[in-house]
Amino acid sequence: MKKLSFLLIALLINLLVFAQEGYKVGDKGMDFSLKNIDGKMFSLASVKDAKGFIVVFTCNHCPFSKLYEDRIIALNKEFAPKGYSVVAINPNDVKAEPDDSFEKMQERAKEKGFTFPYLVDESQKIAKTYGAARTPHAFILQKQGAELKVVYIGAIDNNSESATAADKKYVEDAIHELLEGKKPTITSTKAVGCSIKWKE
Repeated sequence: MKKLSFLLIALLINLLVFAQEGYKVGDKGMDFSLKNIDGKMFSLASVKDAKGFIVVFTCNHCPFSKLYEDRIIALNKEFAPKGYSVVAINPNDVKAEPDDSFEKMQERAKEKGFTFPYLVDESQKIAKTYGAARTPHAFILQKQGAELKVVYIGAIDNNSESATAADKKYVEDAIHELLEGKKPTITSTKAVGCSIKWKE
């Protein structure tokens, strides 16, 4: 009986670990319906003629997220007209981080002049499904037929402190390769940033 209980506990732990892993490169990406800062619901399917998406889990309060805001804006400016628009998602628990409230999101987006959807993942389901762990954490989705395939997961570039000092621009390079009909050379890197504030 003890052995059976131990096996069941071990199985449960393995299932929980697997559940928290999220997507791997090559997996099918899930669409979602989340509230945008304009108060309307947004889904990936609503973007017509998309070739894919740059989904970035980010937030207001995190110093790393703030350092990347201008770079995220630049990515959308360059690639949205080419079919790869940015979709930003704030997954943090507002009780843990009041600066990440919906009202604060609206204020930050207006202040910075966001040109892309900034969505709230109130249930944190999307962040968990994707496997986001930090802010910012980027996922590139490529449209393949009726599906969205995950083709890159990780950091935006290799220098969180300075955009000009970054000599490896992972997301930018991957999109350029996709637009050339190639697979990204680098498909996975370690996201650097603040840990997502999960609900208790």
